[in-house]
Amino acid sequence: MTDLEAALRRVVRGEVAFDATSRALTTMDASNYRRVPLGVVAPRDEDDVAAVLEVCRERGTPVVARGGGTSVAGQATGTGVVLDFTRHMNRLVSLDPEARTAVVQPGLVLDRLQEAAAPYGLRFGPDPSTHSRCTLGGMIGNNSCGSHSVAWGTTADSVRELRVVTARGRRLRPGRGWAGAPDGLRALVDGDLALLRTGFPELPRRISGYALDALLPENGADVARSFCGSEGTLGVLTEAVVRLVEAPRARALAVLGYADEGAAADAAAGLLPLGPLTVEGMAADLVPPGTSGLPRGGAWLFVEAGGASRDEAHARARTIVRAADVVDARVVTDPAGQRELWRIREDASGTATRIPGDPSRHPGAGGAAEAWPGWEDCAVPPARLGAYLRDFRGLLAEHGLRGAPYGHFGDGCIHVRIDFDLLTPAGIGRFRRFSQEVAELVVAHGGSLSGEHGDGQARAELLPRMYGPELVALFERVKDAWDPDGVLNPGMLVRPAPLDSNLRFSVLPREPVDVAFGYPSDGGDFSAAVRRCVGVAKCRTATAPGAGVMCPSFRVTGREEHSTRGRARLLHEMLAGELVTDGWRSTEVRDALDLCLSCKGCRSDCPVEVDMATYKAEFLYHHYRGRRRPAAHYSMGRLPVWLRWVSRLRAAALVNALASVGPLAGLAKRLGGIAAERDVPRLARRTFTGWWRARNAAVRPASGAAGEPASDAASGAAQGGGPVVLWPDTFTEHLSPSVGRAAVRVLEAAGLRVTLPPTLRMRGRPVGDGRSRSAFTLLTARRGRVCCGLTYVSTGQLDLARGVLRRTLDLMEPVLETAAPVVVLEPSCAAALRTDLPELLHDDPRAARLAARVLTFAEVLERHAPGWIPPRLDRPAVGQTHCHQHAVLGDAAERRLREAAGLTGELSGGCCGLAGDFGFGRGRFQVSAACAQEQLLPAVRDAPEGAVVLADGYSCRTQLEQLAGVRGNHLAEVLAAGLAAGPEDADGSTRA
Repeated sequence: MTDLEAALRRVVRGEVAFDATSRALTTMDASNYRRVPLGVVAPRDEDDVAAVLEVCRERGTPVVARGGGTSVAGQATGTGVVLDFTRHMNRLVSLDPEARTAVVQPGLVLDRLQEAAAPYGLRFGPDPSTHSRCTLGGMIGNNSCGSHSVAWGTTADSVRELRVVTARGRRLRPGRGWAGAPDGLRALVDGDLALLRTGFPELPRRISGYALDALLPENGADVARSFCGSEGTLGVLTEAVVRLVEAPRARALAVLGYADEGAAADAAAGLLPLGPLTVEGMAADLVPPGTSGLPRGGAWLFVEAGGASRDEAHARARTIVRAADVVDARVVTDPAGQRELWRIREDASGTATRIPGDPSRHPGAGGAAEAWPGWEDCAVPPARLGAYLRDFRGLLAEHGLRGAPYGHFGDGCIHVRIDFDLLTPAGIGRFRRFSQEVAELVVAHGGSLSGEHGDGQARAELLPRMYGPELVALFERVKDAWDPDGVLNPGMLVRPAPLDSNLRFSVLPREPVDVAFGYPSDGGDFSAAVRRCVGVAKCRTATAPGAGVMCPSFRVTGREEHSTRGRARLLHEMLAGELVTDGWRSTEVRDALDLCLSCKGCRSDCPVEVDMATYKAEFLYHHYRGRRRPAAHYSMGRLPVWLRWVSRLRAAALVNALASVGPLAGLAKRLGGIAAERDVPRLARRTFTGWWRARNAAVRPASGAAGEPASDAASGAAQGGGPVVLWPDTFTEHLSPSVGRAAVRVLEAAGLRVTLPPTLRMRGRPVGDGRSRSAFTLLTARRGRVCCGLTYVSTGQLDLARGVLRRTLDLMEPVLETAAPVVVLEPSCAAALRTDLPELLHDDPRAARLAARVLTFAEVLERHAPGWIPPRLDRPAVGQTHCHQHAVLGDAAERRLREAAGLTGELSGGCCGLAGDFGFGRGRFQVSAACAQEQLLPAVRDAPEGAVVLADGYSCRTQLEQLAGVRGNHLAEVLAAGLAAGPEDADGSTRA
């Protein structure tokens, strides 16, 4: 333990963490920069903050205040002690609806304040796109704005009074009339009044530098306002009194389509006299392919209108549309529809980080160029925005760079991520030259280098170009008045580090890392895959239930290392080797990944599609390679093997009987690494394929080729529909055969001919008609079963997974020679075949062919039996969309099928928490159960009378049964039950 750590532990009541994990999690924010701190402190109160400052000042140790860590200019990173306010100092202290004020602590997430104010018809005006995870302290430190700033201004416009602790321990209350000013500040201002009156450009989004003009007598000498945007360089905020505004009772969103970005920018300023709440802009290059809901055009303005009623808001939006010269327009008053459209705009900060096209300047970037901040939010007068954007695009072209501007067009504030090459010296040199030239361009248009996110390290070096050396020198003297010892966030805003130093990528390996997965979207480069996480931290949204999944474990624990971003940071540091020094053997990374559910939610919910489930499998593969694995990897990770042996020995009844004996079950769970709180699922007495063979034998004599069972030939010959191959996944085969039986019944009722995959692996090629084989080929064939490899992949047993998947491809070759779709009932298995298979066997072209053939139950009915009408059930439905369905497969077909069957209601989002082997693993039961309690279990508890509980995943059904005593149903079972009574196919099998 260092002297600094020991001294802090003696005086701080909150957490003091100097371990590698805690430091690694705070090396970066959402910027291009990286600094390694000495330690992290989570203070409990203002006294803790003062104690930390005293200890650090005595030792000359820098102190950096950190909120959500979403800053894009580097100001939330530092080399000393990081103060994490999100852990404890995150409360809403009070809310006064009469005075329309709230008292907040710096770690309070903005959405929590909005939720508390909403019942009174109030809200906090500024709302950055990171509103679900950014903190009020960070917003005050950066003077954040958001999409509604045309109506309600910046954070500084909403601050009444602050509580601040200075580096020398003074506790001040900055406010108007010089309240809370440090010694010497007033004298500095009084000595330079002329400079302060002429040195600041007039525009709504001037965030750069210190807001010293707020201290002018005609502006009320507002010390609190001048403190906003100081980026933690003047004092440490511990509490704030903020102003709330009246929220409109109703809103309408007008989305205006324009031919191009320039036309939209030219039009934005002209809409301001109509009193809109937002004037946001983005162009088509930021809209993901297949996005629906936008009107025609190449660029759009998102213009929100408010009113006392929906009709009034709609009328105001229509007025805006009539006043705008548009290609097309759409007005939406439905809140859900508005949220969908706003999500397109809010996700731009992530989607902008990948620019489609030639990635040649970015080794390892895959099929897209990586794009980075640096000129993320400069602002110009709104009337000059169109001209500025045209000049800006020209400058990009001169430097051979690309970017997709978007942002707050009504305020003249532009966000843009640019495909800088920050990996090579030549690329970094171009980054510096471009930054210098674009700074001159912004100033020439009367703008501000920062219009929202602050200067940090990214732009502070260039402030003399905007303000001149005299005003910048005054900034330095003001910094010294507040912080004479220079310990608060040094290198930011004044006396800055060079903008091309401390780049986060400089520590990563230059050569690709040897990995098992193909990472096709990242050029096969694991480092590039890890670089995907830019830090916008959508994974830290641990609040309002909704359709999203990411990130279940963070939602439960609230700890950064359990977020997708936190895990990506640890992998980054593992590759860097400075903090996390054991590489693939790292216990820090292993422990953080242990609570990753491999739900794949980040693959869809993360704006840049970080795929932590794949990264986890990759890490576990290397971590345990050549070493003994946890017991659960041998028991649950190799579940298909054990269940096949039980089936071959016809021992299901015996296993079930033994599992019902408490001491024996307890011993088995201990040996298998299974949580003691879990019940061992019961096995079906007859497997699904056993039922299938018996059924076919009863219908017709065996007719398969020599050595090949009739179960592998096309069944249902009397049916006229096309053949479909029904995948007998491990869960359907051994644990829930009723799902397979139900699916067969529905598919045949829809006119489809159902067959199962082949079980003979031929060593020769087919002859003649492509189906006949030589006698020698049949004699030398090997029997086997298809498997998606899911359990092997999720536990990182990738060598075994590859072997299983290659055998599966060998078996499926005859199917791949036909046009038959492959129907997979278990969503996790379907997702594994669609994604893990082609990414793990990226060198086998058959993998991509099989992946493309995989369909869900609803998809095959929609595409191959489009005329079939399902039974009308007319019942409410509750449950949860499987996380892999949400993340990989999509559920549009399932929604349409439910609607056609009269199943009403929305399924919840989130993750059930069982997630295959995760919820069965020893030490994870509490987290698993808490995940289920977030959305799934409340949805089922609150279900209306007569509701059917839908759960297509075996894990989801098991979680419901074990935690709530509720039987969940696969959609196939529900539809089969609604069909007219058919031949009895029950065989007494147990369905878990």
